[in-house]
Amino acid sequence: METTAQGIYSEQEIQDLVTAQRAYYNSNVTLPVEFRLKQLKKFRDLIRKHEDDLHAAIYKDFGKSKYDNQLTEIFPLYEELDIAIKNVRRWVQHRKVKTNLLNQPAKSYLVPEPLGVSLVIGAWNFPYNLSLIPVVGSMVAGNTTILKPSELPVETSKIMAKIINENFDKNYLHVVEGGIPETTAILKQRFDKVFFTGSPQVGKIVNQAAAAHLTSVTLELGGKNPALFTKDATIDVGVKRMVWAKFLNSGQLCLAPDYVLVHKDIKSKVLESIVTEIKKNDFSVENENFVRIINARNFDRVASLIDDSKVFFGGKTNREERLIEPTVLNNVSLDDAIMQDEIFGPIIPVIEYETIDEAFQIIKRFEKPLAAYLFSNDADIKNRFLTEIPFGSGGINEAVMQNNNSNLPFGGVGNSGMGRYHGKYSFENFSHFKAILDKANFFESDLKYYGHSDRQMKVIKTLS
Repeated sequence: METTAQGIYSEQEIQDLVTAQRAYYNSNVTLPVEFRLKQLKKFRDLIRKHEDDLHAAIYKDFGKSKYDNQLTEIFPLYEELDIAIKNVRRWVQHRKVKTNLLNQPAKSYLVPEPLGVSLVIGAWNFPYNLSLIPVVGSMVAGNTTILKPSELPVETSKIMAKIINENFDKNYLHVVEGGIPETTAILKQRFDKVFFTGSPQVGKIVNQAAAAHLTSVTLELGGKNPALFTKDATIDVGVKRMVWAKFLNSGQLCLAPDYVLVHKDIKSKVLESIVTEIKKNDFSVENENFVRIINARNFDRVASLIDDSKVFFGGKTNREERLIEPTVLNNVSLDDAIMQDEIFGPIIPVIEYETIDEAFQIIKRFEKPLAAYLFSNDADIKNRFLTEIPFGSGGINEAVMQNNNSNLPFGGVGNSGMGRYHGKYSFENFSHFKAILDKANFFESDLKYYGHSDRQMKVIKTLS
């Protein structure tokens, strides 16, 4: 497709692409397991072949090291591909369920089928992970797929387009690059599945566009994720894990702890431990354990949240390099600017509380978060946390790492999203399960037929 005056793709070109993918899907080419396996293995081989290119591209966009890219982007993608390849034959099988007495003699089962033509809109903060892992889910389920990566990390968008568009039939899998005009044109089309990762604000726009076509939507959004330390917490280990999770990708992570709630009796120790851990890691791009803020607009937004009067540690910024030093804010109130929206940057606001009820009320003051983390050794508090606090996923004495277990689904709730994926949950996300009652012909009861009698009613009540 040629570049046009209005963007990389014209609206007509995008419409033609969707039409072609629908025709390809309707030809039943994508349905056989062997086809799915061939495409998944091909995709895995291409990622291996282009690993160095993927590393180089993300370094240009973020200053993200080869190590961090392998750990947080490439390894999870390999894991998803391996799980899909290993399990697709089993996942596509009919799933037997029990048949009630009233429907006997019969068997009942669920038949998984692809949804059709899928749209995946990726996010900029983990451009490979959050774009390509949903694509794997669409592929293993037997759909055709259009991927629209974020345009903000330019180089990663280019390399994904190159790898996919040069090696796959565009009627099956294709990357559409571009900005808002392309995304707007794409969202006007009718898809059978839309998968979006990004902010709640944009998620509402995507959901509204999909609703016009009654299209199934998965939204992976964000929120203010709490990290709660109780007074019996194992501070050194807990802080070590929390600090890593917070400053991974310079805080540009939807699962990162957004703010820290600390019991007043341990607040000083927790603050000291946070600073010690930050110094120990010596976060910097040069040390390959820190990355730049994605662009100047996001840099300005995050930097503006630093209240100099509340800086306990850090606070330095460099707009030219798009770097914000790991920063800890103390004596933060719920009315401060830092507490109004998701931070999405390397700043830790610390809030003191006295009772666990007070801490829970603070958490509940915000929209349901994508994640929540509890650092505690108290069994009763653990149970209350799991029972009383709504959130998408989380950890007890750990943060973020729940996302690295493909046996656990990843997804939000309420304002932090809808739907879930990873592993078998990705297959289910991009599938519809037809409910089938398969009845034998050698016997037919008269219970459901007209000419009802008291005897029929008595039998029906017995069977119900």
